[in-house]
Amino acid sequence: MKNSFAFFLRLKALVHKEFLQLKRDTSSILIGAVLPIILILLMGYGISMDVKNVPIAVVMEDTSPDARNAVSFLSGSRYYNPKYVTSLAEGKELMDNRLADAIIVLPPDFSQQLAKREAKAQVILYGVNPTTAQSAKNYIESGFAAYNAAHYAGYANKGLVSLETRMWFNDANSSTWYFVPGLMMMVMTLVGVLLTALVMAREWERGTLESMFVTPAKVPEILLAKMIPYFFLAMGGFFLCFLAARYLYDIPLHGSLAVLLLSTVLYLLAALGLGLFISSSTKSQFLSCQIALMVGFLPSMMLSGFLFDLHSVPAVIGAVSRVLPQTCYLELLKTLFLAGNNWMLIGKNCLLLLGYGIVFLFLAYGATKKKVA
Repeated sequence: MKNSFAFFLRLKALVHKEFLQLKRDTSSILIGAVLPIILILLMGYGISMDVKNVPIAVVMEDTSPDARNAVSFLSGSRYYNPKYVTSLAEGKELMDNRLADAIIVLPPDFSQQLAKREAKAQVILYGVNPTTAQSAKNYIESGFAAYNAAHYAGYANKGLVSLETRMWFNDANSSTWYFVPGLMMMVMTLVGVLLTALVMAREWERGTLESMFVTPAKVPEILLAKMIPYFFLAMGGFFLCFLAARYLYDIPLHGSLAVLLLSTVLYLLAALGLGLFISSSTKSQFLSCQIALMVGFLPSMMLSGFLFDLHSVPAVIGAVSRVLPQTCYLELLKTLFLAGNNWMLIGKNCLLLLGYGIVFLFLAYGATKKKVA
């Protein structure tokens, strides 16, 4: 009995000690309590494999009541977000600016051909994302099928509409052409954020950074010395991925190689700056690794448009996702590889990446002090 009582006393003391240690170790609380809540909320409300609110440019070259009635299924549905224009050039401009994932073209003689039961509508799909394109194609086909069934059953003088489908920017209709640019973005993120996040923290834990503080080396020099090896490592990984994309998977490069390199350099500056800021702020390899996964790797997977269509997520999450550096870089990669030089898109995303790079590098500079905290 006495031994059992002593056992429980010792166990109580040890458990109390562990709870005190856990209370002091905020990183464990973040990982054990906060991270699961964030993941549950993100996966439950922010991520969806369903494709909704697909932006569709409807080219109404025939504006007759019959033509408007044929595409009336687009209105009031959560699956479509139609934008009505009067020329194919306007629809193409919307697609080039990533404001439309599909174009429906009703020709000028649509109503006359409809009366002859020979009406045709053209469907043009943005093939950079084959999954979204296929979903949009299925939705549009279902809408026209419902229209055909209703008019064939109720109106003998009305006809059927047949569809002619074309896929732009993905001639092979291959998901590989879509995923490989995303994998390139992931490689840049892992090297730029995750590996760099461990650099300064490792020095703090080993105490080697303190000996550097007594040298004449200044903070900018220390940061540059940490960045340069990982910059070249990341660029080496980029060129390997680029060669695999071009010669192993036969992915075309319709845009400028110089712009592709520039956008990669800008993204790496942002990623390296973020990694150094995390590393300098935490001074712990374990905590730096966890934060880098949360702010670097997880957004790259879930919020960049790599796995999930951003049109399907809630408006607030979609708005935040579209200005993340990972999303900007991925959009540049897909556009340059598969669509070509869309200078408006290139200018906007490169400016955002440059802004992120400047901000993160200044934060890393501010977090790195030549003194022992």
